[in-house]
Amino acid sequence: MPELIAPTAGLHAAWSEAHREWGPGAHEDGFGLRADDEVASAAGFAGWVRRLEAESARCTYRWIVEDGRVLGGIALRHGTDAAVLRAGHIGYGVRPSARRRGVASWALARMLEVARGRGMGRVLLICADGNVGSARTIEKVGGVLESVRVTELGPARRYWVALE
Repeated sequence: MPELIAPTAGLHAAWSEAHREWGPGAHEDGFGLRADDEVASAAGFAGWVRRLEAESARCTYRWIVEDGRVLGGIALRHGTDAAVLRAGHIGYGVRPSARRRGVASWALARMLEVARGRGMGRVLLICADGNVGSARTIEKVGGVLESVRVTELGPARRYWVALE
Protein backbone atom coordinates (compact mmCIF):
# COMPACT_ATOMS: atom_id res chain seq x y z
CA MET A 1 0.00 0.00 0.00
CA PRO A 2 1.47 3.39 -0.90
CA GLU A 3 1.89 6.22 1.56
CA LEU A 4 2.39 9.96 1.26
CA ILE A 5 5.52 11.14 3.03
CA ALA A 6 7.35 14.43 3.35
CA PRO A 7 10.43 14.67 1.12
CA THR A 8 13.49 13.17 2.77
CA ALA A 9 17.16 13.03 1.87
CA GLY A 10 17.09 9.39 3.00
CA LEU A 11 15.34 8.42 -0.24
CA HIS A 12 17.98 9.85 -2.56
CA ALA A 13 18.66 6.53 -4.33
CA ALA A 14 14.97 5.65 -4.66
CA TRP A 15 14.06 9.13 -5.91
CA SER A 16 16.96 9.07 -8.38
CA GLU A 17 15.72 5.77 -9.79
CA ALA A 18 12.28 7.31 -10.42
CA HIS A 19 13.90 10.42 -11.89
CA ARG A 20 15.93 8.31 -14.35
CA GLU A 21 12.78 6.45 -15.38
CA TRP A 22 11.13 9.74 -16.41
CA GLY A 23 14.13 10.39 -18.64
CA PRO A 24 15.85 13.60 -19.67
CA GLY A 25 13.71 16.61 -20.36
CA ALA A 26 10.55 15.07 -18.90
CA HIS A 27 8.50 17.26 -16.60
CA GLU A 28 7.92 15.65 -13.21
CA ASP A 29 4.91 17.39 -11.68
CA GLY A 30 4.50 17.31 -7.93
CA PHE A 31 8.17 17.35 -6.95
CA GLY A 32 8.89 21.09 -7.02
CA LEU A 33 12.02 20.37 -9.03
CA ARG A 34 13.55 23.37 -10.78
CA ALA A 35 15.98 23.36 -13.69
CA ASP A 36 18.75 24.71 -11.45
CA ASP A 37 18.29 22.11 -8.68
CA GLU A 38 21.33 19.82 -8.44
CA VAL A 39 20.00 16.47 -7.28
CA ALA A 40 22.68 14.02 -8.46
CA SER A 41 24.96 14.39 -5.44
CA ALA A 42 23.89 13.58 -1.88
CA ALA A 43 24.69 17.15 -0.80
CA GLY A 44 22.75 18.71 -3.69
CA PHE A 45 19.80 16.40 -3.09
CA ALA A 46 19.77 17.25 0.64
CA GLY A 47 19.85 20.96 -0.26
CA TRP A 48 16.87 20.51 -2.57
CA VAL A 49 14.93 18.70 0.19
CA ARG A 50 15.75 21.56 2.58
CA ARG A 51 14.42 24.07 0.03
CA LEU A 52 11.15 22.12 -0.22
CA GLU A 53 10.85 22.11 3.58
CA ALA A 54 11.53 25.87 3.66
CA GLU A 55 8.65 26.41 1.20
CA SER A 56 6.14 24.62 3.45
CA ALA A 57 4.28 27.86 4.25
CA ARG A 58 3.26 28.17 0.60
CA CYS A 59 3.29 24.55 -0.60
CA THR A 60 2.89 21.07 0.91
CA TYR A 61 5.10 18.56 -0.92
CA ARG A 62 4.58 14.83 -0.53
CA TRP A 63 6.17 11.84 -2.18
CA ILE A 64 4.19 8.75 -3.07
CA VAL A 65 6.22 5.85 -1.69
CA GLU A 66 5.57 2.11 -1.65
CA ASP A 67 7.96 -0.53 -0.32
CA GLY A 68 10.83 1.96 -0.38
CA ARG A 69 10.19 2.95 -4.02
CA VAL A 70 9.30 6.50 -4.97
CA LEU A 71 6.27 6.18 -7.25
CA GLY A 72 5.64 9.89 -7.72
CA GLY A 73 5.13 13.26 -6.15
CA ILE A 74 2.23 15.55 -5.34
CA ALA A 75 2.18 19.17 -4.25
CA LEU A 76 -0.55 21.30 -2.71
CA ARG A 77 -0.01 24.98 -3.41
CA HIS A 78 -1.63 27.23 -0.81
CA GLY A 79 -3.39 30.47 -1.62
CA THR A 80 -4.69 31.92 -4.87
CA ASP A 81 -1.77 33.90 -6.28
CA ALA A 82 -1.03 34.14 -10.00
CA ALA A 83 1.15 31.00 -9.94
CA VAL A 84 -1.68 28.95 -8.44
CA LEU A 85 -4.17 30.31 -10.96
CA ARG A 86 -1.74 29.37 -13.76
CA ALA A 87 -0.66 25.92 -12.50
CA GLY A 88 -3.47 24.91 -10.13
CA HIS A 89 -3.54 24.17 -6.42
CA ILE A 90 -2.41 20.59 -6.86
CA GLY A 91 0.17 19.16 -9.24
CA TYR A 92 1.16 15.51 -9.34
CA GLY A 93 3.16 13.04 -11.34
CA VAL A 94 3.53 9.26 -11.26
CA ARG A 95 6.54 7.48 -12.73
CA PRO A 96 5.73 5.55 -15.91
CA SER A 97 6.06 2.05 -14.39
CA ALA A 98 3.53 2.90 -11.64
CA ARG A 99 0.82 4.34 -13.88
CA ARG A 100 -2.60 2.78 -14.54
CA ARG A 101 -2.71 1.30 -11.01
CA GLY A 102 -4.79 4.02 -9.36
CA VAL A 103 -1.76 5.58 -7.64
CA ALA A 104 -2.55 9.11 -8.84
CA SER A 105 -6.22 8.87 -7.80
CA TRP A 106 -5.22 7.53 -4.40
CA ALA A 107 -2.65 10.30 -3.83
CA LEU A 108 -4.95 13.03 -5.12
CA ALA A 109 -7.76 11.92 -2.79
CA ARG A 110 -5.34 12.05 0.18
CA MET A 111 -4.07 15.50 -0.79
CA LEU A 112 -7.63 16.78 -1.11
CA GLU A 113 -8.07 15.77 2.55
CA VAL A 114 -4.99 17.85 3.41
CA ALA A 115 -6.50 20.80 1.53
CA ARG A 116 -9.78 20.34 3.39
CA GLY A 117 -7.85 20.28 6.67
CA ARG A 118 -6.26 23.61 5.74
CA GLY A 119 -9.74 25.09 5.38
CA MET A 120 -9.69 25.32 1.59
CA GLY A 121 -13.23 25.32 0.17
CA ARG A 122 -12.26 24.27 -3.33
CA VAL A 123 -9.13 23.56 -5.34
CA LEU A 124 -8.11 24.15 -8.92
CA LEU A 125 -6.51 21.33 -10.89
CA ILE A 126 -5.08 21.79 -14.38
CA CYS A 127 -3.90 19.23 -16.90
CA ALA A 128 -2.94 19.25 -20.56
CA ASP A 129 -6.00 18.93 -22.77
CA GLY A 130 -4.61 15.74 -24.33
CA ASN A 131 -3.71 14.08 -21.00
CA VAL A 132 -6.66 11.68 -20.84
CA GLY A 133 -5.29 9.80 -17.81
CA SER A 134 -4.94 12.94 -15.72
CA ALA A 135 -8.36 14.24 -16.79
CA ARG A 136 -9.95 10.93 -15.72
CA THR A 137 -8.07 11.04 -12.42
CA ILE A 138 -9.34 14.54 -11.68
CA GLU A 139 -12.89 13.67 -12.70
CA LYS A 140 -12.77 10.54 -10.50
CA VAL A 141 -12.23 12.69 -7.39
CA GLY A 142 -15.05 15.07 -8.29
CA GLY A 143 -13.36 17.56 -10.61
CA VAL A 144 -15.79 19.69 -12.61
CA LEU A 145 -14.46 21.08 -15.88
CA GLU A 146 -14.51 24.88 -15.88
CA SER A 147 -12.89 25.46 -19.27
CA VAL A 148 -10.16 24.59 -21.73
CA ARG A 149 -7.74 27.47 -22.17
CA VAL A 150 -4.79 28.05 -24.45
CA THR A 151 -1.59 28.42 -22.41
CA GLU A 152 2.09 28.82 -23.25
CA LEU A 153 2.33 24.99 -23.10
CA GLY A 154 -0.76 24.38 -25.22
CA PRO A 155 -4.44 23.80 -24.44
CA ALA A 156 -5.11 23.03 -20.76
CA ARG A 157 -8.17 21.71 -18.97
CA ARG A 158 -9.15 23.60 -15.78
CA TYR A 159 -11.10 21.70 -13.14
CA TRP A 160 -12.48 22.72 -9.76
CA VAL A 161 -13.01 20.27 -6.91
CA ALA A 162 -15.39 21.40 -4.16
CA LEU A 163 -14.23 20.38 -0.68
CA GLU A 164 -17.12 21.68 1.44
